[in-house]
Amino acid sequence: MPEILRIGTRESQLAVWQATQVSDQLKAAGHQTELVYIKSEGDINLTTPLYEMGVQGIFTRSLDLALLNNKIDIAVHSMKDVPVVLPQGIRQAAVLKRASYKDLLVINPGVDHAILMNQLSTDKQHPFVVATSSIRRKAQWLNRYPQSRMDNLRGNVNTRMKKLAESDWNGAIFAAAGLERIGLRPENSLELDWMLPAPAQGAILVVCRMEDANAFKACEAMNDENTATCVKAERDFLKTLMGGCSTPISALADIHDGRLKISGSILSIDGKQKLEVEKDAPLEKVYSLGVDAALEILDNGGEELMKAIKKSETQH
Repeated sequence: MPEILRIGTRESQLAVWQATQVSDQLKAAGHQTELVYIKSEGDINLTTPLYEMGVQGIFTRSLDLALLNNKIDIAVHSMKDVPVVLPQGIRQAAVLKRASYKDLLVINPGVDHAILMNQLSTDKQHPFVVATSSIRRKAQWLNRYPQSRMDNLRGNVNTRMKKLAESDWNGAIFAAAGLERIGLRPENSLELDWMLPAPAQGAILVVCRMEDANAFKACEAMNDENTATCVKAERDFLKTLMGGCSTPISALADIHDGRLKISGSILSIDGKQKLEVEKDAPLEKVYSLGVDAALEILDNGGEELMKAIKKSETQH
């Protein structure tokens, strides 16, 4: 009888959707699967801001432990939540083809959409009230709209949408991929084309135990080479800057005409300082492109800015 591949997932609707995509692809290739539901620390504590929880691995740690303890065979993660260094004994098995990398402003249903859209395009000093738990999104928003008030918003996608509807906020920022995957992207949403995403945003990562050759081989066919190349460069950028999920670091790489281009930025927590970089290289020479982009930032003021960010984090 064929071995059943146990797929570990968080219990949120989005996490289950992602794990189901992996399960469906494995089944199509002739494998038997079952989903195993595991709670994460990030799902249990919905009130403490992420930066106060030591956010590195907050959504992945429980699944990684289950994997190392042989309770599951593979784990499925939103790749932007995964620490840049995988735990010892765990390896990357596949990166699925990326969905949208963009951030969305979902406008409060009680707010006049046309008026807010006009203010966003013409009045950068308007005191908007916007909710997000992401330090990166807060910093980029405040860099563009410095008079805004930023409120914390935690919970899974469904919980956050409900909180927004019941709030007095103008809107809240979400990852487009998360809302689109479970059919929750509302009409009253605006793609923030100017906002650079978190490294690996929109990508799904599948991991397995280092020694589990069967699980690794089963997942290999799901790997999208272009996505894997792009997110590697983005995560190399993040790793070289020694940043994590609670640091306002952004990166986006894409492939066009045989070349890989990466855009990266780092901001101060309050959004007042911003350092940016763009680099590109032929695909056959991109191995260190993310590292090179980060080193350029560090050489041009990034080192001092990172020290200030770390100091600010310890004061919270």
